[in-house]
This record gives sequence, C-alpha cells and structure tokens, in this order.
Amino acid sequence: MKKLLCALLVAAMVLTMVVAASAETESKGYKIAVVTGSMSQAIDERAAAMMLEGKYGDMITTDVYPDNFTEEKETVIQKIVQYADDPDVKAIVVAQAVPGTAEAFRQVKERRDDIICLAGESQEDPSLISEAADVVLMNDFVARGYLIIKTAKELGCDTFVHISFPRHLGIESLARRLAVMKEAGKELGVTIVEETAADPMSDVGIPGAQQQVLEKAPEWIEKYGQNSAYFCTNDAHTAPLLKQLLEYGGYFIEADLPSPLMGYPDALGVEFKDEDMTNYEYLLKSVEDAIVEKGGAGRFGTWAYSYLFSLVAGLTEHAMNVIDGNSELTEIDDISDALAVYSPGAEWNGSYYTDANTGVKTENYMLIYQDTYIMGNPGHYMGNADVEVPEKYFTVK
Repeated sequence: MKKLLCALLVAAMVLTMVVAASAETESKGYKIAVVTGSMSQAIDERAAAMMLEGKYGDMITTDVYPDNFTEEKETVIQKIVQYADDPDVKAIVVAQAVPGTAEAFRQVKERRDDIICLAGESQEDPSLISEAADVVLMNDFVARGYLIIKTAKELGCDTFVHISFPRHLGIESLARRLAVMKEAGKELGVTIVEETAADPMSDVGIPGAQQQVLEKAPEWIEKYGQNSAYFCTNDAHTAPLLKQLLEYGGYFIEADLPSPLMGYPDALGVEFKDEDMTNYEYLLKSVEDAIVEKGGAGRFGTWAYSYLFSLVAGLTEHAMNVIDGNSELTEIDDISDALAVYSPGAEWNGSYYTDANTGVKTENYMLIYQDTYIMGNPGHYMGNADVEVPEKYFTVK
C-alpha cells in the first residue's frame, strides 16, 4: 500500500508539473534515455525522471531497473542496451548506476559509438565504469569522508558509528570513504566504530532490515552515548535510524545520499502534498520545523536539495547542453552549472577522481558534494563547500 501511495503521489506531482514542450525542444530532433531505480528504492531519482518527462515531453524516455538488481543483472543490461536500437537516442543517463551498467554501456558503444553514456552514483569499481562511460558523476566519497567527521567534531560528537554490511563494504567507493573517515577520526579526535545491519537485499528484505535497525539503534545509543553521531550506507536503514535518534538522542550529520526526503518524512510522520514534492525549499523548512518541534535542533543534517534528484536532472541537462554544443562533456564547471539548474542557491564543490594506488586523476570520473545544512532554530550551513580537504585524504585507502 505504501509503494502504491508513493506511485500515485509522484504521478500526481508530475501531472502538476507537465508543460508543453517548447518549439525549441521539439526542433532538437533527438531523445535522451533516463534509467533509474524504482520509487521503492529511492523516490527522488524516479521523481526526477518523471519531472524531466513532464518538462521536455517526448524528448525524454525513461525506464526503471529491477529492485533486486543484484540478482537480475541481465535485465539491467537489457533495459539500458535497448536504447541503442533507437536512432533518435543520443544520450543515456543511468542513476543510480547499479552493477551491470558498465557492461551495458560497453554493448551500447559497440552498436552506437555516437551515444553519450552518463553514469550517476555508480556501484561498480571506478576503473570499470570510467572505461565504459563517457561521464561518471559520484557523491564525493573522499571529501565527504573527511567533512562528515569534521562536522561531527564541530557539533561536539566524540564517537561516530558507521552502519553497513558486507555487500556494501565490498563497493570500492564505500570502503574507501570508511577508510577516510577512520583517518579523519584519528586526526580530529573522533572515535570511529562499525556496526552491522541486515542487508535489505538478503532474505529478510527491506522490512526485516528496517525492523532490525529499529531494535538495535537504542542499544547503540546507550552503548556510545548522547554525543555519538550515526551514518548508514543503505537508504532503507535511514528512516528507522532517524526515528530512534529523535527518540533516544544522538546526531545524524547527513544521509549516504542526502535529501530532505531521505528518511526524514517517514521518521517524523510528515506528509506532503503532491504539488510540493519538488519544492525543496518548502520540503526542507517542513522537515526542519518538525525536527525542532521534536527537540532535535542542532543534531540533524542534510543537503538542502536532494542529491539523487539533482544528479538525475543535472546529468540529463548536461547531456542536452553537450549535444547542443553549449558545454564540454568532461568539464566539471559545466556539470556544476547543470546541477545548479535544479538546486538554486546551493553551494557545490568537487574534484576529479584520484586513484589511491597511483595518484592518477581520471578526467571523466567526477566527485561532487553540496554544503551540509544542520537543521535547527535557526538552521545553518556548515560551510563545507568552501573547506579545502587536506590532500593526503585523496590517496587514503
């Protein structure tokens, strides 16, 4: 029922946003394919895809990959490769780029080397996806590994609890971020500890994984104290973790994939009208007001604009700008400009990916992050987009 309500909500939202495609859009004569996860996995990315359909009409074609993408990799590949058979498709955006995306892009390029392939938030090794894609855009797992710990320290936390499971820790970007967090903890005087939660892709599924976090979180808070901050690598764990932190104490700097919608509405019992679902200024204020009302001021953070929504929409906007000859494919400033279309007023920062073993930068693999906003009365940005992360962290592994 919850998934159905989400589907109806987003569908209604898109209907309110649909505008007739402009004469300029109709005359472009090409399509962009956007492949995302479903709303049951991350509502922000699917909402972005549907918003783009409404904004640009037939110029945008979308699909979703299976929720159980780890077991249905061939289906993931097929859903992406199919667009190589449409001569009007000039770019394919996949976000989140789950396992199978690199192989799909390889097959696309074999059939049509003119198609621009863009991957957002890849779950495959950087060397694999960067070889197959023209552009890879990721949350800055290196800089954020340092900045999240730095923010926790500035808020008065003495312990940082990293919650994950073996499948996620086998992903290079997530494992490397944890390594950076540990190194930052040593430097800044924050104790980093690891806790394990059930994998939502396991037999217990999403409900079982969420129930486990609900049960364990009070024990963690009692064990590590009120000045402990928490971070989980899986989206499904976020809402139950937030709910218990509000109830029992502790801090939450930002989600793995930050957004005012990532876990907060469910944890707070906040509901939004369909027409408000992409009004992030309103969403942030509503969530912040509820946080303050429940006594959580100064303990909970996010990005003001959804990372996944900005990622999907921004990559698609960038693809259009490149095809139209207005942007350079791997110019990070041009990508930042495209992201800014969907996050007005937010500060972004980023860099090209540096291989921890060789120190070599990869020019088509870019890491980005938005400033951290701590909710309170009043709330405030931490200024993280202006912080220069020490160079040594870019080769921590």
